[in-house]
Amino acid sequence: QVQLRESGGGLVQAGGSLRLSCAASGRTFSGYTMGWFRQAPGKEREFVAGINWSRSTNYADSVLGRFTISRDNAKNTAYLQMNSLKPEDTAVYYCAAHPGTVVSGNRYVYNYWGQGTQVTVSS
Repeated sequence: QVQLRESGGGLVQAGGSLRLSCAASGRTFSGYTMGWFRQAPGKEREFVAGINWSRSTNYADSVLGRFTISRDNAKNTAYLQMNSLKPEDTAVYYCAAHPGTVVSGNRYVYNYWGQGTQVTVSS
């Protein structure tokens, strides 16, 4: 089992930045692919970014160039640096993990999920 806990959400003005953290516990973190997803009210949960053990990354087109995913295996933590935030980035952000190496954007590939952290971007 892998337990995930997100932190770092909050309220920010458009154009601002936030950094989300995902602390993992349980099995060996370094071998897992980590992903960030988000879900806005009334919408489907969507892929934001992912990173695997070799630090290969994948991003949704909507965040490419603004968001950066990273990981620190020594701290069992993944991060999502979000810059140039827009009101449409407002959502609950979830951290997810799976033991494979493919940095998939498909949420059904991910076995483990955190509880989510709210990000609100005001205009």
